[in-house]
Parts: sequence; structure tokens; C-alpha cells
Amino acid sequence: MNEKIKFARQFIQALPHAVSLGMKLEELEEGIAVISMPYDEKLIGDPETGVVHGGAVSALMDTCCGAAVMSHPSNPAGTATIDLRIEYLRAATPGQTITTRAHCYHVTRSVAFVRATAVDEDSDNPVASATGTFTVEDKG
Repeated sequence: MNEKIKFARQFIQALPHAVSLGMKLEELEEGIAVISMPYDEKLIGDPETGVVHGGAVSALMDTCCGAAVMSHPSNPAGTATIDLRIEYLRAATPGQTITTRAHCYHVTRSVAFVRATAVDEDSDNPVASATGTFTVEDKG
């Protein structure tokens, strides 16, 4: 396994919020990350419907985008979110795992650009989509 990807995997798995939300790194390769978050009653935002809170979905998408940046072949070190725009398309189905796939599609000297989609079991009908920019930290 590429050292950069190994480091990104260890970093993501050590994030306290990722652990608390039950996030699981499913896939990590050059510029692509897939992270899942199982349904948990502690994540419910609307007790009447059982729908997961948008903040949990937001944290999942942000973490996944950061992982995609860290695994990109041209990103030499860490990253931080500059801007993340999330469009919530529908409520996630209660009881289902939410999975985000992020793709870091362009990196400049100081900024990485990422797109992501979150789905539940209905993968043809996204829960949310995101576009974001992230810092590119020089390892110098």
C-alpha cells in the first residue's frame, strides 16, 4: 500500500468525530475515498421520522472529501476544509447506512477540488451531493 494512502487511512480512523459517528473507511485509493456511517439512533435529527440529522451527513461528507484529498497522488501532506457546499436532495431512509464517495479531481499548489455524493441503499437516488475546496499543505 502506498505510504500516503496508509497515512491517510490511519489519520481518518483516528479522528474522534469519525469514531463517535461510527464512520468506516471502505475504500481509499489515489484521489478517491468511500466512507460509510451506519444508522444509529443517537444520530436522529427528527424523532418523529427517525431521519438522521443533516449535521451527521455533513460531517461524513467533509471527512470523506478530506480523505480523498489526502490520498491524491499530488498532495504531499495534510489538508483542511476551505469551503464545502452541500446540497441535501432528500432525507436518508431511517435504518439504512449512509455511504459517501468523494473524488479529488484537481489539485493546484495550494488548493484541492473535490466532488462527493452521499447515498443510502437507494444508490440511484442520492441523499446529498457536495463540492468543496481544501487546503494543500506542503510537507516542506
